[in-house]
Order: sequence, then C-alpha cells, then structure tokens
Amino acid sequence: MPNFKRFCLAAAMFAAASATQAQVAVKHIQTEKAGIASGVWVGDLFYLSGQTASPITPADPAKGTPADFGDTKAQAANIFAKIQKLLQDQGLDMKDVVKMTVFLGADPKTGKMDFAAMNSEYAKYFGTKDQPNKPARSAVQVANLVSPTALLEIEVIAAKGK
Repeated sequence: MPNFKRFCLAAAMFAAASATQAQVAVKHIQTEKAGIASGVWVGDLFYLSGQTASPITPADPAKGTPADFGDTKAQAANIFAKIQKLLQDQGLDMKDVVKMTVFLGADPKTGKMDFAAMNSEYAKYFGTKDQPNKPARSAVQVANLVSPTALLEIEVIAAKGK
C-alpha cells in the first residue's frame, strides 16, 4: 500500500503542476498588407523575421536606373541598423539578441559570399566594449534569396530580461 500512496501523491502533484502552468502569451506584430508578421512575441522572446537591405540609392524610373543595394558590407550595415531599430521599437536592443541566423548569397560581381564583410559589420554591434553580449549564431551560404538584389538576410531572436 505505501507504493500506491506514493503513486497517488506523485500523480496529484503532477496534475496540480500541469493545471497551474500559465499559458504563454503570443503577440503577432504585423500589418494587413504584409504576407508575414514582422515579428512575433512568445512570452519574453521576440522572433524578428528575416531582414534584407533597403536601397542605398532608390530606382529612378525616369532615368531608367535600378535601385542600388550595395555590396555585402553595405547591405550588412543597413540590415544591422534596421534590426536595431526594429528591436528598439519593441523595447529591446542588440544586447537582448540571443540567437541570430545569417543567410549569405554570392555577390554576382565576385561569385562568392563575403562572410568577412558581414562579420565586420556584426562586430560593430556585438562583443564590443559598450555591448559585450554575443548571440548564438549560425551563418549559412544559400544559392539565392527571395529578392534578387539581396546578398544576405538576417533573422534574430531576442529575449526580454527580467
């Protein structure tokens, strides 16, 4: 009988713990026009969708010139600044980034991905004297990104500290 009592006590404790667990709040940051959320809060974690660079020089249809997005270094600088702003809009900052995934495509001018250029811009935001935190990170080479002008896309997960 003592084993049966222990079993019942354990089962009751498990049921009570399961019943009192709070559900995690989920909040989608999105617009009606966009096909995806720009980010999603899951509890204290913020998942920011992949970001690509904005044009350095916009297209000029009157002159027939396409938009210029720059090389990998220029695109990385633009993307990291964009990520910082989007995080700040959510009450976060680069110090809160816990995971980063970088998708790198080959520069059509060289036929190679430029990891060093991306990493030089990354180093301005992470592991500095003013901001020593570094996220866990994966960087992968991809054949192409959705936008034909994009040489890289970066997504992050940030955690709101207590």
